Amino acid sequence: EYMGEHSGLPTNAMLLGDTFPDFLAETTHGPLQWYNYIDGKWAILFSHPADYTPVCTTELGSVAKYQDEFVKRGVVLAALSCDDVESHLGWIKDIEHTQSTKVEYPIIADPTRQLAVQLGMVHSTLKDAKGIPMTCRSVFVIGPDKTLKATIMYPPSTGRNFDELIRLIDGLQLTANYMVATPSGWQRGGDCMVLPTVSNEDAEKRFPKGFRVIETPSNKAYLRITPQPDL
Repeated sequence: EYMGEHSGLPTNAMLLGDTFPDFLAETTHGPLQWYNYIDGKWAILFSHPADYTPVCTTELGSVAKYQDEFVKRGVVLAALSCDDVESHLGWIKDIEHTQSTKVEYPIIADPTRQLAVQLGMVHSTLKDAKGIPMTCRSVFVIGPDKTLKATIMYPPSTGRNFDELIRLIDGLQLTANYMVATPSGWQRGGDCMVLPTVSNEDAEKRFPKGFRVIETPSNKAYLRITPQPDL
């Protein structure tokens, strides 16, 4: 734990691979115990600065529209915003009306910012009208083993791209299940790369579609390409 340089609040910096903490919170779906909720599945927790704000409204609407895509990938979702449940419930009506969708995932209430501080979601310098540090647009991707697989943090003024989040999930699950990596700009259906930790002998057994090695001036055979293994 350390003190934020500008906010003066104690906060935690989680590293990829760390165990994501369990917590109990009130939500729009009632009390939520995090570990019981994710129950060995992939999970995404994404935070928002406040209810009834323009960028957050579009983001929660986007996630609702992608809900089926996350379900297909076995991912459970939860949002967090620093207002109470009553405020969330009213805001959901605005989201559904203006974004033409239905919000079916829970929104966590964090009016004291206890969770936001615990998880390191607060902005160092930006404060709300009450002078309290604002919550950033954080994303935590948690694996079935409850460890942090990826994290994204945007400032309050910039909305996130949820197409990229779907792409990230696809890449993480391919790595977890098939020992491949995804190159820059990869899209589902594109070629993958054999992880450096996989020997050629092992790769021949793992990838029945085969793999090819790209020649390099260094003569180091580290660029090994294979078709996406789950298609």
